[in-house]
Amino acid sequence: MTKRKTTRRDFFRGSAARDAIAGRLDGVASEPVSTGGDPGSPDVGVLRVGRKAMAAEFELFFNAGQYPEATEAALAALDEVDRIEEQLSYFRATSEVSRINQLAQSEPLPIDADLFELLELAARLHGETDGALDITAGPLSEVWGFARRKGTIPTNEQLDEARSRVGSDKLELNSNGQTARLGVPGMRINLGAIGKGYALDRSAAILAERGIEDFLMHGGQSSVVARGSRGNPGFAPNRGEPTGWTVGVHDPTRHGRRLAEIRLCNRALATSSSEKQFFRHQGRRYSHILDPRTGQPAEGLVSATVVAPSAVLADGLSTALFVLGADHALTFCEARPELAVLLVRAEGSQIEVLSSGFTPGELEILGL
Repeated sequence: MTKRKTTRRDFFRGSAARDAIAGRLDGVASEPVSTGGDPGSPDVGVLRVGRKAMAAEFELFFNAGQYPEATEAALAALDEVDRIEEQLSYFRATSEVSRINQLAQSEPLPIDADLFELLELAARLHGETDGALDITAGPLSEVWGFARRKGTIPTNEQLDEARSRVGSDKLELNSNGQTARLGVPGMRINLGAIGKGYALDRSAAILAERGIEDFLMHGGQSSVVARGSRGNPGFAPNRGEPTGWTVGVHDPTRHGRRLAEIRLCNRALATSSSEKQFFRHQGRRYSHILDPRTGQPAEGLVSATVVAPSAVLADGLSTALFVLGADHALTFCEARPELAVLLVRAEGSQIEVLSSGFTPGELEILGL
């Protein structure tokens, strides 16, 4: 097992922590760009281009004046997001995901090569995380009322019926014919846990093809991909080593404040948090992030932020590690040196912040 590169544990106690646990504070998971330039860099402005997609705001950031074709490249990247949404949307009857859900019940269905590769990745992550990531878990969200944004406590019978239709191990993928088959009646796939990350990776590839080396792009602020440097004084050909972009991670326990800043360079980041979607019943708080293995809301963590080589990997693992809980998440990350994780754990009135896998200078914990 790889030794943890850095670990920091900090605590909040008292009324502020209790208020945070009570869910009285809201906030997005991350803030894509630091308001100031990189330390030691000249004050370079930012060109920002955005569009609504996948029920979120997708935005791209470039160093102003670095690429004359930046706006055109950004629009091409956002067009790719639209294309992927049309392919992956669970809610659009014409999407390829809907086609699988409609037609792959009785027999294997040939599917697009890129989508097949994405399903294979989801299946691999399902196995590596002991089932904590499951793209077939939609029935659980429905029975708990989160799909309708109206939380409710299911009966044991309702929960058992929903669980009978969940399990990525029952999703049959045949690489020879690139076919998919849903192995249980009523099973459906939903790529919401990895869709934004996948769209960011595909968009980043389009920007790279156009020679764009310095940019940051986010989807709904919870998923981010960064390449090159913010305010890099060495525009090509005298670039020097890239220094990355500063990404602010919002504190899920204190409204309007940052928990940390992460220096993101040629990597991606994603955050899963329970602070925005939950409901209360008889004094107990129920998160919208469900453990597909038990059918119950995940408990223990308030947020999980993952840094990974790709956005789709960061996206999927932020959900999976949230479900696994702090101890298993840290163990998972320590065994994979390409990953880093920042966790906020709640235990009663105590808030604990943990990190693993960050190299010196990549992570700064704020306001503790």
